[in-house]
Order: sequence, then structure tokens, then C-alpha cells
Amino acid sequence: MYYNSIIETIGNTPLVKLNNVTKGIKGTILAKVEYFNPGNSMKDRMALKMIEDAEKEGKLSPGGTIIEGTSGNTGMGLALTAISKGYKCIFTLADKQSQEKIDILRAVGAEVIVCPTNVSPNDPRSYYSVAKKLNKDIPNSFYPNQYDNLSNTAAHYETTGPEIWEQTEGTITYLAAGVGTGGSMCGTARFLKEQNAAVQSVGIDTYGSVFKKYKETGVFDEKEIYPYLTEGIGEDILPANVDFDMIDHFVKVTDKDGAVMTRRLAREEGLFVGWSCGSAVHGALEYAKEHLKEDDVMVIILPDHGTRYLAKIYNDNWMKDHGFLESRDFATARDIIQSKNARDSLFTVSRDTPVGEVIKTLNTRGIDQVPVCEGNEFVGSVSTGKLLEKLLSDPVSKDDPVGDVMDDPIPFVALNNTLDVLSSMIGKENKAVLVRDEQDDVHIITQHDILMAMSN
Repeated sequence: MYYNSIIETIGNTPLVKLNNVTKGIKGTILAKVEYFNPGNSMKDRMALKMIEDAEKEGKLSPGGTIIEGTSGNTGMGLALTAISKGYKCIFTLADKQSQEKIDILRAVGAEVIVCPTNVSPNDPRSYYSVAKKLNKDIPNSFYPNQYDNLSNTAAHYETTGPEIWEQTEGTITYLAAGVGTGGSMCGTARFLKEQNAAVQSVGIDTYGSVFKKYKETGVFDEKEIYPYLTEGIGEDILPANVDFDMIDHFVKVTDKDGAVMTRRLAREEGLFVGWSCGSAVHGALEYAKEHLKEDDVMVIILPDHGTRYLAKIYNDNWMKDHGFLESRDFATARDIIQSKNARDSLFTVSRDTPVGEVIKTLNTRGIDQVPVCEGNEFVGSVSTGKLLEKLLSDPVSKDDPVGDVMDDPIPFVALNNTLDVLSSMIGKENKAVLVRDEQDDVHIITQHDILMAMSN
């Protein structure tokens, strides 16, 4: 027996029992190991489905170009499909994605365009916007849009769900999976719930993403959005493929907890998987500790392979640099705020505050940066260095509004981010970070605060 092309090998991945990282947890914990797909990730499933549906609908013609915004794995699935079917590929990626993902996509013949991470989805520089513009400008091109293309969900409804049901002989009681585009979780959960309405689904989210709060409150809270390092899960948008009715519970996982569990899976289970796999297992096991009984069966979807993360998760120096491997306890943003007594309310200026008044305030208060607000929104920032540069290169009146010369907003970080993560985010471009506490108060952490914490 042989296959006519590589895409015929997609699917039918194994279900493997976890034995060592699950110590003390009741029930049976099984991993759906998706790196057995030819592109080493579960995204192969929906990539093939989106292209085949586009062909049927006449949206993709022979010799056409596939253009997609991806975190890497969808691009690989699309590239393999394109090779088998004779299409070209152009992919846009956010600059937080690993170099391995970029190199792999280029190795299979795709053109890769790297875009900034810390911009809004509607910003023309975002990887969403760049992909859409390329699709508009390039004739005979197709933009699959994995976030809103419901073929994504359909692929998992038709393949992943039935496979899990058959492999567990219908005994599954819990499904756990990371939620990014939402297709794998929601398509799989829909099929399983149709077989047994009692099956519970647990979505794994990350700090810096909007999903968990939106599920629990129905509110899209932009205050939940801030930079995070984990790749492949969480979003700052609500993709059409995320059907919140199909997700019963959400668990948030920190960058560090996901990274540490990823390495544990390699060393303790022999599963050389990607970062979001560790996040999925950590979050699922935290949930399982409280809810699973002896006769329960939980299946956790592990989306991809560890080769995508050799320079990050599986690199000791990178892990140490980010505070994920340490020989001592690292302070967190919460610790730093508490050490400052959280007594000083954050000083801000409005965008119509005169430049002269801002300069005077910076000098009087002895600070070198200040956030710029419009109502309750943080819309920009001003630092003494950048302000001086702009005044020298393009003199403005001291009566002009600071909104005319302000820089990008100071980025937000999570309360539980470690000192090393904070220090990696503060440099030439960002002289400070902002953090929101449990009382919804905003605090600033500066280079000086980082140095003080390191000296303690």
C-alpha cells in the first residue's frame, strides 16, 4: 500500500496515556498526539479542508497563490497542501514566532513576511492586515483566514472528534485543548457532545488573551490584552471559529507554567511537543485535580512538535533569560508593586496637555516617562529622551498638545510575570511597562524598579 501524496497521510494520530506528569490525579489522562501529522501539527487537518472547500466553491483556481496570517503551523499545513496541488504560498507571521517556524516555512518554498506583534489587529502593520492587503493586491490569490473560515471547525468535526470517540470507545468524559483560532476545540467538542451531551470541554487560555473573561462575563475587555510569549493560543480578537457554547470552562496558564510543563512532557513522557502543548497539559491537570473522578477519561489535544521551539523552550539559556529556569525565586510584577507600597497613584497626562507643561512636570517630579491617556484609555507615552529628539529634529511650540509628539503606549504585562520576563521587555524602545492589579488600578514599573528588585 502507498499514498498518492503526502496530504493523504493527514489524520488518524495516536492517543497516548500520560503516566508520570499526572501523579496524584484521579481518572485516565490521554494525549492526542498531533505531531504525527506530516506537517507535525494538527493544523494540517484544517489547512487541507480550507483549500479543498475553496476549490469546490471556485475561490481558488489552478496556479493561484495562498496567502495567510499564521503562527507557523497553519502555514506548514497549507504549504504541504499547496505543494501537492500546485499552488504558491505567502505567509505573514508575528515577530514573536520562533525562528524555526520561519525557517521551516521557507524550506518548503513559502514566502514569509514577518510583522510586529505589539500592534492592534486593525493596524496596517499587523500580520492580519498585511495578509488581507496582499490578498487584495495579488490576482488569483486566496486568503483562507483560519480565524473566521468555518472550514477550520468543520475539519475537526469531521476528523478529530470521530477519531477520539472511536479511540476511547465512547468513554471520554472531558476534552481539553488550547484555544487560538478555536477550530480544533470547537469542532472536536461539537462532535463529542453530539455523541454524549455530558462530555465537558475545558479550553486553555493564556494571560494576555480575552477568551476566559469573555466566556464568563460576555464582555470583550481590552484591559485583558497585553503581550505574552506563548505561541498558538489566546487572542486579542474573537474569531468566528470560537463557539463559546462549545467550551464549558476556561483555564488560564502563564507563559512559565506552559514552558516548564512542555519540557517535563519531553523528559517524563517522551513527548517532544510544542509550547502550547505544555500549556494545554498544565491547564488541564490543574482542572483535573479538582474535578476528575476515578472513572473519568480526559483527552488533551497536543497540537504540535518540539522542533518549532529548539531555540526557545528547549534552550536552557533562553529559559533562564526569561526566568523559566532559575536557581532562586524571581520577583514578579506583583512583588515589585507591593515593594513600592502601591501608594503612589500612576501619574498620567491627557493628549491635549501642552508640551511645555509636560516638560515642566517631568522635571518637577523627577521622572523620565509618563503615559498619555484619553479618558480611561492609554493611547501613548512621552519620555524625556524621545521628547528631546523630536523637539530638536522638528521644533514645536510649547503650547502644542503632547498628542502631536507622543510615542506608542507603554505595554501592559501580567501581574505574575517574573522579573526576567519584565527585564527582557524593558530596553531601548520600552523604558517601562504597565501592570493592572486586582483592583483595576494601573501601576508603572521602570528600569530603576527592575534594578532595585535585582539588587534585593
